[in-house]
Amino acid sequence: MKLLRLVMFLLFLFMPFPLVTCYPQVQMPAANQENAAKIDPYTWDMGQVKKGEVLKHSFSFKNESDRILNITGINTSCGCIGSEVKNKTLLPGQSTEITVSFNSHGYSPGPLKQHVYINTDDPDHPVLKFTVKVEIVK
Repeated sequence: MKLLRLVMFLLFLFMPFPLVTCYPQVQMPAANQENAAKIDPYTWDMGQVKKGEVLKHSFSFKNESDRILNITGINTSCGCIGSEVKNKTLLPGQSTEITVSFNSHGYSPGPLKQHVYINTDDPDHPVLKFTVKVEIVK
């Protein structure tokens, strides 16, 4: 009975750890990274990064609609990604910068990608997805 309690306690103790850790959203071949960045302006390919580095990049986002666009929120796929929007209200044709930072600490070597989701009040495009790609090296 004591052994069963001990096992249950250990399971309870270590179960939450996988739920609070960041993991790569998608493993991808390194060869596909370069081609994807050329096609998609909402993708930032950092190439190879040493484990533990923190990098920043600014995406340019333009309101291409004929009405005022409001950015209502920002979400990320992982705590390793930080984001900041310079201007949350955009007139038609106006642009803003979305600054994204990526912390590679805690990742195993290999390719991965994470996402930043920009929520807007545009009924045609309520969520925009920005992608950060990287290959972690030792």
